[in-house]
Amino acid sequence: MDHLSGLDAAFLYLETPEMPMHVGSLHLYELPPGYEGNFVDDVRRHITQRLHLAPVFRRKLLNMPFELANPVWVLDEDLDLEYHIRSTVLPKPGSRGQLDRLVGRLHSSLIDRSRPLWEFYIIEGLQTPADAPAGSRHVGFYAKVHHAALDGASAVVLANAMLDLSPQPRDVRAVRDRRTPGADTYGIAELAGAGLRHTAGQIVKLGRALPTLARTAVQLLRPARGTATLDESTPRPRLTVPTHWFGPRTALSSNVTNQRVFASVSVPLAEAKRIGKAHGASLNEVVLAICSGALRHHLAEAHSLPAEPLLAAVPVSLREAGNTQMNTQASMMRISLASDIAEPLARLRAIHAASAAAKALTASMKSVLPTDFPSLGAPWLISGLASLYGRSRLADRMPPIANVTISNVPGSPVPLYLAGAKMLTYYPASIVVHGVALNITVESYNGSLDFGLTACRKAMPDLAHLAHDMLAAHRELLATVKDAEAAPAPSAPPAAKKRAAPGSAAKKKAVRKSAAKKPVARQAAAQKKVVPQPTAKPKAAARKKAAQTAAGVKPRARKPAAAKRAAAA
Repeated sequence: MDHLSGLDAAFLYLETPEMPMHVGSLHLYELPPGYEGNFVDDVRRHITQRLHLAPVFRRKLLNMPFELANPVWVLDEDLDLEYHIRSTVLPKPGSRGQLDRLVGRLHSSLIDRSRPLWEFYIIEGLQTPADAPAGSRHVGFYAKVHHAALDGASAVVLANAMLDLSPQPRDVRAVRDRRTPGADTYGIAELAGAGLRHTAGQIVKLGRALPTLARTAVQLLRPARGTATLDESTPRPRLTVPTHWFGPRTALSSNVTNQRVFASVSVPLAEAKRIGKAHGASLNEVVLAICSGALRHHLAEAHSLPAEPLLAAVPVSLREAGNTQMNTQASMMRISLASDIAEPLARLRAIHAASAAAKALTASMKSVLPTDFPSLGAPWLISGLASLYGRSRLADRMPPIANVTISNVPGSPVPLYLAGAKMLTYYPASIVVHGVALNITVESYNGSLDFGLTACRKAMPDLAHLAHDMLAAHRELLATVKDAEAAPAPSAPPAAKKRAAPGSAAKKKAVRKSAAKKPVARQAAAQKKVVPQPTAKPKAAARKKAAQTAAGVKPRARKPAAAKRAAAA
């Protein structure tokens, strides 16, 4: 039996109507010029041929008797693709704002647990921009999958199974299902015995790791202090940035309702990398700085900017290289967003320092963070506590552990295609919970950073304005790079004298010999005054002197040069 891990099952037990636990994404697709087919039917045929490439397509949950242990995955022998792949149409004019609002409504509803935990929506009626190729049209594609089935990294694996690198879909060989009908039909005694054995194994593992896990839990919540250097040319390059035990209270630190709002925005990936390269920061830190600048401006406009810096909960992947399992392997670290700093570059520098400290702490604990733990009684206990926490509205009064969730997922650097249509964007949609009413997830795709913002409608009804603030925050950071590039370069030190061009060995020897003689000659000239010999007088002057002598005219005596200089003085 394929049991859910403790972490995957926790997403099931924590789910309530106010806190759906599914992740999703919004894509814009460009249909080829002259396309006249039915894209919904094409997608269904396309997925049908690839069901075996991703187990999430066909597996569903089977609960254990009396919920003694976590559910198990079984094969759905009656998969209904018309239910899982649906179609809807936007009202005119079909703007991007209308598309985002529709995604917010679709993201608000729970996934049916009696079926495989995924749904796709083809959205027609979208306005095609003027710069699109002639004859082409755009369609929207919204997908959602329960977080118990996959995390962000395994979602990329799922996308690779669905998508192609060219408009012509690659050949996928169909694999005959070798499972016999009814192979996943188990009796109550069989399920109960398997569940108890699985739980016993989990308890043994937990007992061995319990001392280490206790220390890890304290360290995860302990305020981290980071010291880092970004730009050595600044007057105060070294920073010490603390992470507090709790974040400040804002409008985001409240109970959430069952209504979601969604917004999307993109910035060029090359510009974000340029900012990081200019200031010695990573791409993830640039993303955090963009989010911090936008939240600072947004809260300041509402006169609710706290004096303390906001805290971001940042997911950390625990997945090893090459691991393609369709489950959740992630943890969380907290990073200060330095939202109390007004200057963009200083804010980025502070985020860099806080991020370095958080990464060092998480790296030291990565090998001991659990993704599986005992499940005996977990369905009752976790579900009851989650329901009680929501109904008691404790999130409205308790200090928040974090203010916002920010996640950065690397995606494909090249364009991808679905059933012949070109994918233009990859906007993620994610989870908000009580006390953290905003989630910002970023996917890098084909030279673009696509930001997907998901929030509780009650806590943040003006989410589209925050998306515009993110563009402004990106431009502020980009301006710091342009200012640095436009600043005059420092004066270069005097150039050294050029050496003689290399030549033959005899020439080099002559040059060295001449150079050695020059100081000797200068020294001899200084010690011995050399009196220059007078040159011969011209013939005309000699004839004139002879004529004067013959005429009895006495020639005028010439004053010495030294006397002339003395008279002039």
